[in-house]
Amino acid sequence: MPINTHGGGARTNANGLKFEQETSLAEALLNAGYLVSNAITYVMDKYNNPLGILAPKEQLYKRILIPEGIDWHNYISKKLLPDEAFLNYSNETIYIIEKKFQHGGGSVDEKLQTCAFKKWEYEKLFSDTDYNVEYIYVCNDWFSQPCYADVHEYINMVGCHIFFNEIPLDFLEIPSTF
Repeated sequence: MPINTHGGGARTNANGLKFEQETSLAEALLNAGYLVSNAITYVMDKYNNPLGILAPKEQLYKRILIPEGIDWHNYISKKLLPDEAFLNYSNETIYIIEKKFQHGGGSVDEKLQTCAFKKWEYEKLFSDTDYNVEYIYVCNDWFSQPCYADVHEYINMVGCHIFFNEIPLDFLEIPSTF
């Protein structure tokens, strides 16, 4: 069986997982000098002051929503599992981060255009909190081609964001006490 280096299809998880690991928010924060405690999943400054919580996939519910008293069934009809989520305490914003990897045409093309709906769903989920919701795509270079210009424009027009190959730490507005 030939190796699928394009993403999508039967190899989506294998190729996507590698890209997800290469764009790990926890690793990016560690590399930037923040402390990330796996036991309690806090992002902390050098004085151990908690700055926020990392909550990928199912952890969004366990680490953030359930402690807030939120039962997702009361807000949305289908459970959402973000690639990563970061709750920034200082600006009361939950950043939902979805990672998209592609090296050829495929279904991911259409998935990028669903960001307004997904952001709306997350806003409903967090509607009984004081948290703002930011919806972010982190994509590989495939999506920086000119044929995606309209998609980029749409993503920005509906209040979502797209970045390439890395987690934009400055965009997350994490306080620096270093």
